[in-house]
Amino acid sequence: MLLLGIDVGTSFIKVSVVNTDTQQAVTTVQYPDKESQIKSLQPGWAEQAPETWWHDVQKAILKAHDTHLYNPTEIIAIGISYQMHGLVVVDKNQKVLRDAIIWCDSRAVEMGKNAFEKIGADKCLPHLLNSPGNFTASKLAWVKQYEPEIFAQIDKAMLPGDFIAMKLTGQITTTASALSEGILWDFKTESLAQDVLDCYGFKADIFPAIKEVFTVHATITPEIANLLSLNADIPVSYKAGDQPNNALSLNVLQPGEVAATAGTSGVIYGVSDTLQYDPQSRVNTFAHVNYTPANKRLGVLLCINGTGIMNRWVKDNVGNGLSYDEINQQAQAIPPGCDGLQILPFGNGAERILNNQLLGAQILNLDLNIHTQAHIFRAVQEGICFAFRYGLDIMRTTGISPKIIKAGKANLFLSDVFAQIFVNVCGAPVELYKNDGSTGAALGAGVGTGIFANFETAFSNMKPLKLIEPEAQHNYEELYQNWKTLLENKLIK
Repeated sequence: MLLLGIDVGTSFIKVSVVNTDTQQAVTTVQYPDKESQIKSLQPGWAEQAPETWWHDVQKAILKAHDTHLYNPTEIIAIGISYQMHGLVVVDKNQKVLRDAIIWCDSRAVEMGKNAFEKIGADKCLPHLLNSPGNFTASKLAWVKQYEPEIFAQIDKAMLPGDFIAMKLTGQITTTASALSEGILWDFKTESLAQDVLDCYGFKADIFPAIKEVFTVHATITPEIANLLSLNADIPVSYKAGDQPNNALSLNVLQPGEVAATAGTSGVIYGVSDTLQYDPQSRVNTFAHVNYTPANKRLGVLLCINGTGIMNRWVKDNVGNGLSYDEINQQAQAIPPGCDGLQILPFGNGAERILNNQLLGAQILNLDLNIHTQAHIFRAVQEGICFAFRYGLDIMRTTGISPKIIKAGKANLFLSDVFAQIFVNVCGAPVELYKNDGSTGAALGAGVGTGIFANFETAFSNMKPLKLIEPEAQHNYEELYQNWKTLLENKLIK
């Protein structure tokens, strides 16, 4: 039997087909070949077209079929992972009303601040575990205020994964985990956050029916089954945001376990069993994929918007056609500290760890007589690792203090120099795995249909590829403190 996993990323759609016996991917593909673009109609805005996601999902599934490595009729369930915090709105005919306002869009920052003040910290923090901030609820409030003609047509507001499931099945559902990432879930009442609804003037029925993460949400329609060469009535049996799903795919499910990713954005994600929060909402707490009222599992999420996207920008604009491997080789040849060159990688929207300030990416201390493109390559990777450390120190105040961090050998963790700097700067070993979000989504679908009796069975064959430990001698603590001083001198006090 086979499972189909779909990962709706910012840059690509990834699809994996996984064998239930081995828990390994038979094939993994991505579509399109060129990274998808983000529309920025104004500074700080970020949008993508949901129908483009759907087009690319179909293309990716058919591309996987074209490998001829499996029989599509043996696929028995579908799981979906998706970019978090986005807003998709449709009318009663399930027609998309506007482009999705995605995770790194900053337009609703002030609305979230105002809502936090109106509702009050004494309600927001214990009940929501966050400020409404720049999350999905605030983005919907922005549409309500500035695009009232569109808001009046909305039948359902949803997350990106809910949209893809809708296109597959014709049904719209969501989960407590998804609602929590939109700051729409009340952890005290275990229901939609009425305080947020009242503050923003939303009716409860604008949000989809709530189901468990691991369950049959709906089955694909006959038309879609025919279009995608799948059996009719295959269930979508798992949906989760990309970071909770990444943690699932690394078998990070219990208190004290920690996962990391370094794709377009960078994330450290730790699991807790207590309703904890950062009073400034610089790191954020959401319901993890295995959260239940009786068995609380929370994901404490540190997100840095400007990670892989900063590395890509440098590759495209400084690299002169070099590959990532060639960039990494050049970076390896430069000494730690890059002869004084420092980079702040915060150029992809408001950064939560900086109290939602729009700092912009900055190159500092550039010496035209010393520094080369290779210095820039290494300084970018160092700056990203320093940003991780800055956020990790905030996480530690909430009780998340990793003894080991699990990560997939993908994106920036493909760079040996990046991975070693990350370990040295953060002070925790990293265990690398052959990991893919779409594979995790497929395994989640297996749990959701009961093919796997439990998580232990689903991940019984998962083994680490490599352990990276801090080097005995390095000067990164001093380098980090210098970088931190530069950063804090740039922040608005």
